Amino acid sequence: MSTDFQQGRTALGARLRELRAGVSQRVLAERLGWPQSKVSKIEGGRQTPTKEDLAEWARAIEQPDVADELAARLQGIESHVRSWHRQLCAGHRPVQDALTVEYERSTVLRAWEGAMVVGMLQTPDYARHVFSRYAELHRSPKDSEDAVRARVRRQEMLYRPGRVFHIVMWEAALHAGVAPPHVLAAQLDRLIGAVGLDTVKLGIVPLGAGVAVPPANGFWLYDDRLAIVEDWHAELWLDDVPSVSLYRRVWNSLHHSAVYGSHALRLIARARAHLDMA
Repeated sequence: MSTDFQQGRTALGARLRELRAGVSQRVLAERLGWPQSKVSKIEGGRQTPTKEDLAEWARAIEQPDVADELAARLQGIESHVRSWHRQLCAGHRPVQDALTVEYERSTVLRAWEGAMVVGMLQTPDYARHVFSRYAELHRSPKDSEDAVRARVRRQEMLYRPGRVFHIVMWEAALHAGVAPPHVLAAQLDRLIGAVGLDTVKLGIVPLGAGVAVPPANGFWLYDDRLAIVEDWHAELWLDDVPSVSLYRRVWNSLHHSAVYGSHALRLIARARAHLDMA
């Protein structure tokens, strides 16, 4: 996917270079008030421009009518790779709202999470600590309370018939100290309650279980039409058949290594007891 993204960015740079014909990089940079190196990096596909950058570029080359075309090209690139820097410029709440749309559109949802409790099963306190940690990491606006409310509202889907959530987590996620011990304890109690929901199939991959693929990035599969994969710098929204099929195979593999029902409950209870002994 990163190759497709880079190809798109290179193609956009080539189009900008074509539009600049007759105007030197130095002159264009002066008109824009940018370092010439920024113009060079954008044209060379080494830096992703913002929508505002493209609008300014169109005005600087005295072709304002091409701004919509350039914005559409940028949207085409970012429809797959959505950087956290851009997504979080207005905080976490808009990101949560965009995800809710995909949940609403889906019937069978599958998730893998190896680093923390999956968002759909998080308590408000646990979610608040997760959002706060990420806001600090990305230096984004701190709107944790709005984000928590949006996430909790989405969890109402767990109690509506018509959807099934197949969630697989690594046992390590039960122990990760992303929140204080008392918050994590309440979160584990919440997981125990989720095992009994008829809309939730919760599996835990034990730490010592054999796995066919190394547990890695968290991701969600929305029916068989979309995979959303989280990385440190961006989310990947993948809707091409080969990519979705790949992530379905990854999920199936981890699902086969997981334990369910009473076996999963024992792992959660063990993590809970570890907190009581700490």
